Amino acid sequence: MASDSPHLIGWTGDALDDSVLAVIDQDTAVIEVTLYGPWDRPLSWRARTVLDKCLAEHPAGMIVDLHRLDDPSAVSAPLWLTLCAQGAAMQPPIAIGVCLPAPVPLARRLRQLGARDWLVMYASVHQARSALAHRRPLVDRMHLALPPDPAAAALARSLVSDACLDWDLAHLLQPARLVASELVVNAAEHAGTDIEMVVSPRGEGATAGLHLAVFDGDPALPQVRDPEPGPLGPSLTTRGLGLRIVGAAASAWGALPARGGKLVWAILRNRPEVPSYDH
Repeated sequence: MASDSPHLIGWTGDALDDSVLAVIDQDTAVIEVTLYGPWDRPLSWRARTVLDKCLAEHPAGMIVDLHRLDDPSAVSAPLWLTLCAQGAAMQPPIAIGVCLPAPVPLARRLRQLGARDWLVMYASVHQARSALAHRRPLVDRMHLALPPDPAAAALARSLVSDACLDWDLAHLLQPARLVASELVVNAAEHAGTDIEMVVSPRGEGATAGLHLAVFDGDPALPQVRDPEPGPLGPSLTTRGLGLRIVGAAASAWGALPARGGKLVWAILRNRPEVPSYDH
């Protein structure tokens, strides 16, 4: 599973069926993933797709609820081990909890594989929520509550500027301001609800980056659409370019359902330089 695919697009309700559901808690930045039904090849593909997108969002933690998964042969066990190993290797690490009843074959198989060294199993989602809430504090974050007004983008840009300067990420300032502006304007125009923006650092050293998250009260996930001419014809007023701009400026971006709405996120990192060769 790749954890940080370039220009990653969030999935929409009709892109994946409801056998794998992911919801992020905006207060804790923990994603809860629930699986339903028998473990087979289609469900395996859907689960890997959703988990890749969740890892790319780089949440504070993940809870994987397997109570409704039917896997009597424990075929899915390697996936959960891999998921936890990937989360632990990220900077900052992602705390991951797997929830399933202790007597089921999958739980026994994970214990046989030494899962206690790789992931932590919980009997219930409630236990996992409590444990992850106290396991480690969230990384530094800056919050900003915004009205559903496109003019709020100026406040979002100011917050991002402060974050980049405070966290020695001045080289990301201009693209981060652009992405923040587009995300807030998109939320104001399409959701029309109160908006919350959260900015936090990601990684260290050469891999250091900036994570932007915008919450709004509309559960409909954004979709990239073909540009539409504005009222003055094809010009700077052309509509439908916002998410394309985000995709071009960010290293990765996507969207997740959240309780009471949705979260749209983007990660900005240094662009790798293309080596030049002298002949």
